[in-house]
Amino acid sequence: MSLGEKISELRKRDKMSQEELAEKVGVARQTISKWELDETAPDIKQAQELSKIFHISLDELVGNELSSVVVEKISNTEKLAGMIIKILKVAGIILLVMVIIEVIALITAVFFLRPISKEESTKGSITCVVDHEKYVVEVESNGLFTCQNCDAKLSSELEELIDFNNYIETRNNIMDYFEDHDIECELKEY
Repeated sequence: MSLGEKISELRKRDKMSQEELAEKVGVARQTISKWELDETAPDIKQAQELSKIFHISLDELVGNELSSVVVEKISNTEKLAGMIIKILKVAGIILLVMVIIEVIALITAVFFLRPISKEESTKGSITCVVDHEKYVVEVESNGLFTCQNCDAKLSSELEELIDFNNYIETRNNIMDYFEDHDIECELKEY
Protein backbone atom coordinates (compact mmCIF):
# COMPACT_ATOMS: atom_id res chain seq x y z
CA MET A 1 0.00 0.00 0.00
CA SER A 2 1.42 3.40 -0.97
CA LEU A 3 1.76 6.35 1.39
CA GLY A 4 -1.05 8.20 -0.41
CA GLU A 5 -3.39 5.21 -0.12
CA LYS A 6 -2.52 4.90 3.57
CA ILE A 7 -3.31 8.60 4.23
CA SER A 8 -6.62 8.28 2.35
CA GLU A 9 -7.55 5.11 4.22
CA LEU A 10 -6.72 6.61 7.64
CA ARG A 11 -8.59 9.86 6.84
CA LYS A 12 -11.69 7.89 5.85
CA ARG A 13 -11.35 5.63 8.89
CA ASP A 14 -11.44 8.70 11.13
CA LYS A 15 -14.36 10.19 9.05
CA MET A 16 -12.47 13.34 8.06
CA SER A 17 -12.69 15.29 4.86
CA GLN A 18 -9.56 16.36 2.99
CA GLU A 19 -10.28 19.90 4.13
CA GLU A 20 -10.48 18.91 7.85
CA LEU A 21 -7.23 16.97 7.63
CA ALA A 22 -5.52 19.83 5.77
CA GLU A 23 -6.59 22.22 8.54
CA LYS A 24 -5.14 19.95 11.27
CA VAL A 25 -1.84 19.49 9.44
CA GLY A 26 -1.63 23.14 8.45
CA VAL A 27 -1.59 22.67 4.65
CA ALA A 28 -3.99 23.35 1.77
CA ARG A 29 -6.71 20.84 0.81
CA GLN A 30 -5.05 20.40 -2.61
CA THR A 31 -1.86 19.24 -0.80
CA ILE A 32 -3.82 16.45 0.90
CA SER A 33 -5.30 15.51 -2.48
CA LYS A 34 -1.82 15.36 -4.09
CA TRP A 35 -0.55 13.20 -1.21
CA GLU A 36 -3.46 10.78 -1.59
CA LEU A 37 -2.89 10.57 -5.36
CA ASP A 38 0.84 9.94 -4.72
CA GLU A 39 1.76 13.01 -6.76
CA THR A 40 3.74 14.39 -3.82
CA ALA A 41 4.58 13.24 -0.31
CA PRO A 42 4.56 14.97 3.05
CA ASP A 43 7.89 16.12 4.45
CA ILE A 44 9.15 14.62 7.72
CA LYS A 45 7.47 17.23 9.95
CA GLN A 46 4.15 16.79 8.13
CA ALA A 47 4.45 13.00 8.35
CA GLN A 48 5.05 13.28 12.10
CA GLU A 49 1.94 15.46 12.41
CA LEU A 50 -0.10 12.92 10.40
CA SER A 51 1.06 10.08 12.66
CA LYS A 52 -0.08 12.08 15.73
CA ILE A 53 -3.46 12.87 14.17
CA PHE A 54 -4.09 9.22 13.19
CA HIS A 55 -2.59 7.83 16.45
CA ILE A 56 -0.13 5.56 14.67
CA SER A 57 3.64 5.35 14.47
CA LEU A 58 5.58 6.97 11.69
CA ASP A 59 6.66 3.50 10.56
CA GLU A 60 3.05 2.40 10.23
CA LEU A 61 2.23 5.53 8.28
CA VAL A 62 4.98 4.97 5.70
CA GLY A 63 4.32 1.24 5.48
CA ASN A 64 7.21 -0.15 7.48
CA GLU A 65 5.62 -3.23 8.99
CA LEU A 66 7.65 -3.31 12.17
CA SER A 67 5.11 -5.43 13.95
CA SER A 68 5.61 -8.29 11.47
CA VAL A 69 9.39 -7.89 11.75
CA VAL A 70 9.16 -7.91 15.53
CA VAL A 71 6.82 -10.91 15.51
CA GLU A 72 9.15 -12.74 13.12
CA LYS A 73 12.19 -11.96 15.30
CA ILE A 74 10.35 -13.08 18.41
CA SER A 75 9.26 -16.24 16.62
CA ASN A 76 12.83 -16.94 15.52
CA THR A 77 14.08 -16.29 19.05
CA GLU A 78 11.49 -18.68 20.46
CA LYS A 79 12.51 -21.35 17.93
CA LEU A 80 16.18 -20.87 18.81
CA ALA A 81 15.41 -21.02 22.53
CA GLY A 82 13.42 -24.22 21.97
CA MET A 83 16.30 -25.80 20.08
CA ILE A 84 18.78 -24.76 22.77
CA ILE A 85 16.54 -26.24 25.48
CA LYS A 86 16.31 -29.53 23.54
CA ILE A 87 20.09 -29.60 23.07
CA LEU A 88 20.62 -28.89 26.76
CA LYS A 89 18.17 -31.65 27.72
CA VAL A 90 19.98 -34.18 25.49
CA ALA A 91 23.37 -33.01 26.79
CA GLY A 92 22.06 -33.27 30.36
CA ILE A 93 20.78 -36.80 29.78
CA ILE A 94 24.09 -37.83 28.18
CA LEU A 95 26.01 -36.27 31.09
CA LEU A 96 23.76 -38.02 33.61
CA VAL A 97 24.25 -41.38 31.87
CA MET A 98 28.03 -40.81 31.83
CA VAL A 99 28.02 -39.97 35.55
CA ILE A 100 25.99 -43.10 36.31
CA ILE A 101 28.40 -45.23 34.24
CA GLU A 102 31.37 -43.66 36.06
CA VAL A 103 29.78 -44.34 39.45
CA ILE A 104 29.08 -47.95 38.48
CA ALA A 105 32.64 -48.32 37.19
CA LEU A 106 34.01 -46.83 40.42
CA ILE A 107 31.88 -49.12 42.58
CA THR A 108 32.97 -52.08 40.48
CA ALA A 109 36.60 -51.08 40.78
CA VAL A 110 36.36 -50.63 44.54
CA PHE A 111 34.55 -53.89 45.28
CA PHE A 112 35.58 -56.26 42.52
CA LEU A 113 38.82 -55.04 41.01
CA ARG A 114 40.71 -54.12 44.14
CA PRO A 115 44.37 -55.10 44.09
CA ILE A 116 45.21 -58.43 45.63
CA SER A 117 47.33 -58.10 48.72
CA LYS A 118 50.27 -60.38 49.48
CA GLU A 119 48.07 -62.34 51.87
CA GLU A 120 45.46 -62.89 49.19
CA SER A 121 47.87 -63.95 46.49
CA THR A 122 46.40 -66.76 44.44
CA LYS A 123 49.61 -68.19 43.06
CA GLY A 124 52.83 -69.24 44.67
CA SER A 125 55.52 -71.81 44.98
CA ILE A 126 57.09 -73.48 47.95
CA THR A 127 60.66 -74.69 47.53
CA CYS A 128 61.95 -77.29 49.93
CA VAL A 129 65.29 -79.11 50.02
CA VAL A 130 65.48 -82.57 51.59
CA ASP A 131 68.77 -84.53 51.53
CA HIS A 132 70.06 -82.27 48.78
CA GLU A 133 66.90 -83.00 46.76
CA LYS A 134 64.94 -79.91 45.78
CA TYR A 135 61.12 -80.06 45.82
CA VAL A 136 59.11 -77.25 44.23
CA VAL A 137 55.40 -77.22 44.97
CA GLU A 138 53.29 -74.81 42.90
CA VAL A 139 49.68 -74.06 43.74
CA GLU A 140 47.23 -71.73 41.96
CA SER A 141 43.65 -70.88 42.76
CA ASN A 142 42.55 -72.08 39.30
CA GLY A 143 43.20 -75.72 40.24
CA LEU A 144 46.80 -76.11 39.07
CA PHE A 145 48.99 -78.14 41.38
CA THR A 146 52.45 -79.39 40.55
CA CYS A 147 55.19 -80.86 42.64
CA GLN A 148 58.55 -81.20 40.90
CA ASN A 149 60.69 -84.12 42.02
CA CYS A 150 57.89 -85.40 44.29
CA ASP A 151 57.15 -89.10 44.26
CA ALA A 152 53.58 -90.35 43.93
CA LYS A 153 53.13 -90.74 47.68
CA LEU A 154 54.29 -87.16 48.48
CA SER A 155 52.20 -85.71 45.64
CA SER A 156 49.16 -87.58 46.90
CA GLU A 157 49.67 -86.41 50.49
CA LEU A 158 50.15 -82.79 49.41
CA GLU A 159 47.20 -82.90 47.05
CA GLU A 160 44.93 -83.80 49.99
CA LEU A 161 45.96 -80.54 51.68
CA ILE A 162 44.86 -78.36 48.78
CA ASP A 163 41.74 -76.19 48.84
CA PHE A 164 41.66 -74.36 45.50
CA ASN A 165 39.08 -71.92 46.83
CA ASN A 166 41.44 -70.78 49.59
CA TYR A 167 45.03 -70.39 48.49
CA ILE A 168 46.24 -69.02 51.85
CA GLU A 169 44.93 -72.01 53.76
CA THR A 170 46.46 -74.36 51.16
CA ARG A 171 49.81 -72.61 51.41
CA ASN A 172 49.76 -72.80 55.21
CA ASN A 173 48.75 -76.49 55.12
CA ILE A 174 51.67 -77.38 52.83
CA MET A 175 54.12 -75.34 54.91
CA ASP A 176 52.82 -77.08 58.09
CA TYR A 177 53.20 -80.48 56.40
CA PHE A 178 56.86 -79.86 55.68
CA GLU A 179 57.45 -78.37 59.16
CA ASP A 180 55.86 -81.45 60.75
CA HIS A 181 58.42 -83.52 58.85
CA ASP A 182 61.27 -81.20 59.98
CA ILE A 183 61.87 -79.85 56.49
CA GLU A 184 62.65 -76.19 55.99
CA CYS A 185 60.98 -74.55 53.03
CA GLU A 186 61.12 -71.20 51.34
CA LEU A 187 57.89 -69.57 50.20
CA LYS A 188 57.70 -67.44 47.05
CA GLU A 189 54.43 -65.81 46.06
CA TYR A 190 53.66 -63.96 42.84
